[in-house]
Amino acid sequence: MEAEGRRIGTARVGALGFGGAPLGNLYAPVAEDEALAAVRRAHDRGIRAFDTAPHYGNGLSEHRIGQVLRERPRDSFALSTKVGRILTADPAVGTTQHGYVGTLPFRQHFDYSHDGALRSIEDSLQRLGMARVDVAYIHDIDAFTHGAAEQPRRFREAMEGAYRALERLRREGTIKAIGLGVNEVQVCRDALAHGDFDGFLLAGRYTLLDQAALPELLPLCLKRGAHIVLGGPYNSGILATGAVPGARYDYKPASPEMLARVQAIEALCREHGVPLKAAALQFPLGHPAVACVIPGARSPAEVEENLDLLARPIPSTLWSALKAEHLLPADVPVPAAPVALA
Repeated sequence: MEAEGRRIGTARVGALGFGGAPLGNLYAPVAEDEALAAVRRAHDRGIRAFDTAPHYGNGLSEHRIGQVLRERPRDSFALSTKVGRILTADPAVGTTQHGYVGTLPFRQHFDYSHDGALRSIEDSLQRLGMARVDVAYIHDIDAFTHGAAEQPRRFREAMEGAYRALERLRREGTIKAIGLGVNEVQVCRDALAHGDFDGFLLAGRYTLLDQAALPELLPLCLKRGAHIVLGGPYNSGILATGAVPGARYDYKPASPEMLARVQAIEALCREHGVPLKAAALQFPLGHPAVACVIPGARSPAEVEENLDLLARPIPSTLWSALKAEHLLPADVPVPAAPVALA
């Protein structure tokens, strides 16, 4: 994909973005000065897509990202956030919620209604200190979040409510693009059947370990002119840490079968002189439907590492070896060269 094509709707995102979940203190606290320095370093080094959500630390990530980016020229970055959760003040709420620690004193409530989406955007703008966001995603309307029995009702609520609100804001020019931020492929296909979505922030479903999006969703996105922002390129940890004891896959300890698969991928990466993390970060960008990959970063050092991994040369022989060992599908597209940041 050419640099000019790396967009969601009319919002230019570039190949590498900044995932804001860690700055909500996901799994472990991030010091305030370190969090702000990470955002500054990312923008200084040319990263232009920044993603956050009310869910991330009950607004903490939005506060931190907004504090830095509102000091920068507004047209120098694309900012995305999400709707679907309303935060209400609750002094009695605990400081550890949903995997986040040291969260702000708010309680989350799911709300995918028309008015709930409008309120969510307005609340996010106040936390960010911004007059607009570029991309708004409807967050977590998948069975992964709500369960198979409840998900259809939540999906209908979102399509009849939040989608209509965001579509109106896009039509009025208040936002540049709308999509879903989810962990599953099927809900994205369902959404494309319902409405005009610019793309999807899809977590973990097109990676070295999981190509669930490949057979149907990615071709459909190409046909519809929608693009994927790939979140969770390390599948919540294991493709970053390798197959170490306690490695996490999809937010829980990896199974013995998954550990063995990662060990096999690691072995081939070592043979070809490629860090596992570099292969994991670059792989999704080989597909023309994938506009951007957004790993998280907790510090300036992690921002630099992500940039270095994106620029790392990967020989075509590695991709061929992974296919030959049936660790990747034979027909999967792969990056032809290190991908430019822009």
